[in-house]
Amino acid sequence: MAVRATSAGAASRVRGVRVLSLDTLVRVERGRKDRTVSAPGASRRLTVPEGMRAPLGCDAVAVPAELGPLLMPRLPRVGCVYADSTHWWWLVPSDSDVALEWPAPAHYATGALVPASPSVPGLIHTPDGTLPYTPPIPLYLALCRVTGTPPAWSRPVSA
Repeated sequence: MAVRATSAGAASRVRGVRVLSLDTLVRVERGRKDRTVSAPGASRRLTVPEGMRAPLGCDAVAVPAELGPLLMPRLPRVGCVYADSTHWWWLVPSDSDVALEWPAPAHYATGALVPASPSVPGLIHTPDGTLPYTPPIPLYLALCRVTGTPPAWSRPVSA
């Protein structure tokens, strides 16, 4: 099967060869990773609260619990936030990690899959409205700020 970058649709045929877009390849890879990560008992998915909708899908960004209160006032909008004893989990739209290197000690969880732990993360913040998302770019910038990490696009590029 030939693989070429295309701008039209998820897949098309060119001279009898199936052509896949980069978006399709990214989604296939993520689906493969989700299946390997979601073994029984290994993880659980954060759920969107009743009455909210997630038209863009959901991923999550985890930060150590001590950073959570530092991030809240730095954000123009805070979506659904879950917490357990060690982490705060912020719901973001799916694929919010594409072309972004989330700074350590953050953990990006595709599909909002939380590793198994003794306690289930509880919902500690719900936004006004029906969308559960925290905007990923302001969250990324706030996280860079509190961790002292320069954003990826402002770092020097080596030749």
